[in-house]
Parts: sequence; C-alpha cells; structure tokens
Amino acid sequence: MRALLFAAGEGRRMRPLTQILPKPLIEVGGVPMAVRQILALRKAGITEIVVNAAHGARILMAELGDGRSLGVKLLWSVEGFTAEDALETRGGIVRALPLLGSGPFIAVAGDIMTDFDYSALVRRAGTLSSGGSLAHLVLVPNPGFHAKGDFGLADGKVCRTGEKFTFSSLALYHPAMFEGLPDERAKLFPWMNEWIDRGQVSGELYRGRWANVGTPEELSRAEALFAGDPE
Repeated sequence: MRALLFAAGEGRRMRPLTQILPKPLIEVGGVPMAVRQILALRKAGITEIVVNAAHGARILMAELGDGRSLGVKLLWSVEGFTAEDALETRGGIVRALPLLGSGPFIAVAGDIMTDFDYSALVRRAGTLSSGGSLAHLVLVPNPGFHAKGDFGLADGKVCRTGEKFTFSSLALYHPAMFEGLPDERAKLFPWMNEWIDRGQVSGELYRGRWANVGTPEELSRAEALFAGDPE
C-alpha cells in the first residue's frame, strides 16, 4: 500500500515563512510537518510514499530526497516549480495515479498535524472496491475558523445533511474513483459530492488532536497541541 502526501501548495497566508520554505517544511516542535507525516505513515507500515510538488519543489526534493534517511522510499510527482503549476487536490491525485499502484491509497495534506493512527486506514483498505465504497474520509469537530463544517455522517456514510463536521484532509481512496479523469488542475470538491450522494463514500469522526496549519495563528495552536511530542 502506498500513500500520497500533498505538498504542492504555496501557503500564501503563512508568509513570510513560505517565501523561504515550502509550507510542509515549516517546523512544529522542531520537526518539519512533512517529516512528521512521513514518520506517521512509516509507523503504520507504509514505506512507499508519493509526494506531489510545485511551489518550492526543488527545496522539498533537496530536503527530503529519496526518503532513505527517514526509512521510506519517496516517489516524486512534480507538477511544476511554481504555485501556478499546482494542480489542486483532484488534479494532484490524477497526476500521481501511475505512482500509487492499483489498490487503495492514503492521501494526506502535508500541512496538517494529527495523532490519528494511520494503521486504522491500512486496515480499512479492504472495505473499498471499484463497485462499492470508493473513499473513506476522516472528519473532525469543527475548528473555530471553519465553524459550519463540511459533511455529516449517517450509518458510517458521509452525507451532506444533518450535523456537519470538517474534512480533516486525511482520507483513503480507491483509484477507480479517478480513472479516466483528465490530467488537469481540478479541485476535489464539489466534484466528490456526486459520489457522496450515491452513498459510495464512507467516513468516521476523529476527536483526537488535529490542526490545519494554514495561518500563523494555527501554527501557534499546533505548537501548543503537540508540544513535547517526539518525532
């Protein structure tokens, strides 16, 4: 099983830090967020990880290399070398599909922090199939900056009604969901809503630690949440 680590975005709201470093290389507790994600995936037994890159791609590749120093193998899906080249989430997945294999894969943003156990998604991979559920989303309680949430949950399925929670930018996907899509810039939502309405997207609510480091304020929150955590 492989994973996709999203690391192509610019992180404009994190300037001036992101004028120096790609956002996934910003440190929380002295460890770059991308490194934390790689180590969490390795702990779950995933040792082949695709990293997509655009803004700051050369810096990312120079810093992370082939992943050997972190005990994994990194495969690079380079979309370009500027923020304008980034393909968004759906586009990034489509571009990376040839590197991800034929089975379900984990996809996670390089700018989130969480103590979610990724091995839970490894165990769940067998529940996805081309004729059944095509994705499994991890939702979290709504943070202050996204109080209205994104999706509800009903009988283990993601829905667009009822009490809403926030998509954590952590999910499990079956490649069949993206087969035949054009290789172009494209967002994941609202495109995925069609699959949600068909009942082909399962989900769960995670109430543990999670932070989306999109602003300096959220970086401070992540530092407080994960203070003292080992790599």
